[in-house]
Amino acid sequence: MFETTSELRFAVLIDADNVSEKYIKVILDEISNAGVATYKRIYGDWTSPRLASWKSCLLDHSIIPMQQYSYTYGKNATDSAMIIDAMDILYSGTVDGFAIVSSDSDFTRLVARLRESGMIVIGMGEQKTPKPFISACNQFKYLDLLYAQRQDEESEDAQDAHDDTDAVASSGKSPSRRRRRRPGDAGGNTSEPCDCACEDVDDELEGEVAFGEMSRADKRRHLRAIRCAINAVIDSFGDEDGWISLGLLGDQLGKRLPDFDVRNYGYKRLRPFLKSLGVYEFDEPVGEQGKRQINLRQRDA
Repeated sequence: MFETTSELRFAVLIDADNVSEKYIKVILDEISNAGVATYKRIYGDWTSPRLASWKSCLLDHSIIPMQQYSYTYGKNATDSAMIIDAMDILYSGTVDGFAIVSSDSDFTRLVARLRESGMIVIGMGEQKTPKPFISACNQFKYLDLLYAQRQDEESEDAQDAHDDTDAVASSGKSPSRRRRRRPGDAGGNTSEPCDCACEDVDDELEGEVAFGEMSRADKRRHLRAIRCAINAVIDSFGDEDGWISLGLLGDQLGKRLPDFDVRNYGYKRLRPFLKSLGVYEFDEPVGEQGKRQINLRQRDA
């Protein structure tokens, strides 16, 4: 007998014209974190040599290629095919959400329509993705940042293993693990006072530059925008003493900033990222059943 599952069901629709095959593992892993992929389709003109690099990984990951000829030069027929299939899947009633994988703003209206029908929509693309598409999604994942982080971790793990082997061979002792550097480590605390008058901060951000490659001034502006969103959540949902649970903050922060992901800044969990900002105090009482409740509030100036 099959076991019932409460996992969310997603239709993964990939625009092969705008996404590189190197991101496929990141794409599928992100969907696995959210639920299960019941549809996995990729769209493009498979007679074109440009998509030859995709073909080798489609069978490995059980992704169905959807052929769409380019009838007229300069017109993107792939977008139309994805939109039509998305609406067909929507009306089939077999999924709880969609993952639209593209850096093309042409899908903005599609995402809005899917959300109007109660669908969860996860967008995925590179940092060049236009802001309207990002804002239309429930969540947005920067594939280039996640891919770069994964490559860095694999490189560091390989280097650590190599260094450990050399150290053991030379001394016979097991060396201690080195602490990985976070994006803001070199420059110290990147936090600064926030007056939360940040409606125009997004216009100042370097949207197509990885966080670790930004100047210190750009990093401060970027983090200030995040702190303003955090403070707004605390003001709206915190108790009379300003305390809010970490879980509630995370949920509300994702609604206000669809592209916020602590992995973009070199962290794996929300709490270490928040502590690195240096402007929040934490309270972690242990409940009656031994469960730890993590709360935080703005630190008094």
